[in-house]
Amino acid sequence: MNGVLKAMLSEWFSSGFLNLERVTWHSPCEVLQKISEAEAVHPVKNWLDMKRRVGPYRRCYFSSHCSTPGDPLIVLYVALTSDITNNIQAIVKDCPLSETEDKNKIAAAIFYSISLIQQGLQGVELGTFLIKQVVRELQKEFPHLGAFSSLSPIPGFTKWLLGLLSLQAKEHGKNELFTDSESRDIAEATGGPAHETLRAYLSSNEWVKSAKLVCALQAPLMRLCAWYLYGEKHRGYALNPVANFHLQNGAVLWRINWMADSSPRGLTSSCGLMVNYRYFLEETSTNSVAYLGSKTIKASEQVLGLVAQFQKHSKL
Repeated sequence: MNGVLKAMLSEWFSSGFLNLERVTWHSPCEVLQKISEAEAVHPVKNWLDMKRRVGPYRRCYFSSHCSTPGDPLIVLYVALTSDITNNIQAIVKDCPLSETEDKNKIAAAIFYSISLIQQGLQGVELGTFLIKQVVRELQKEFPHLGAFSSLSPIPGFTKWLLGLLSLQAKEHGKNELFTDSESRDIAEATGGPAHETLRAYLSSNEWVKSAKLVCALQAPLMRLCAWYLYGEKHRGYALNPVANFHLQNGAVLWRINWMADSSPRGLTSSCGLMVNYRYFLEETSTNSVAYLGSKTIKASEQVLGLVAQFQKHSKL
């Protein structure tokens, strides 16, 4: 029955029945209220925060069904920037409200949040179609726009890392995550054995209060994150659900960003790291076929370099 219902919903909510609608500060209050309450990636704090997200250099779009226009099913937030952003605070906090848009300053479109409003439609491919629609809409508005990328969270990374640290702690004296110099730096910063004390620090987010520990962790966490996104698989596909979504769409695993989300939520879920999945429009179809058919992940030199470092230093 689950399979039949999913197939029926997929037909009822296929692309031919969906409309693209843009949200502005002048949209109906009920719409603004609904999408602000449903924001799952970067929670909206207040009405001023919401006004920023639909103001200058920002776009917000949603899909609605033709039978219920104006009723959001899934929402996508976009930042229009001069380059591919590597920090989420620069998007959700540093957006001017009064500035008039200068098209000459816009060179990149950053998809920084996509949230499903109608949770009963989990599993229906709404997000993929919404991104394609938004890209076409932005190209009409900004014909010169050349770069399309996400700035995505990495849910599950901290949990995965804590599991590895627990395993290493049980195997006394065994070190397969850090180099000898990294272990010494971490032990010096935490005051105890790297695996045991680090697990406690990461669990409570206390580590960001120590500049010394932040510095010591940058190199190992970057390569561990690269491996988590590129090497950890579920049935041959990326284990991380956000990575799997963008890779299915044909995006490139392009750049991992250190301390890109310093909010408590970002530190808890992914140790503050975020990732850019970049959409090279002329390559998305080829990349999608390669991923879905051959389970091949297209990644940048930065990511592949970090993966090579992980393989060199780790024995997992």
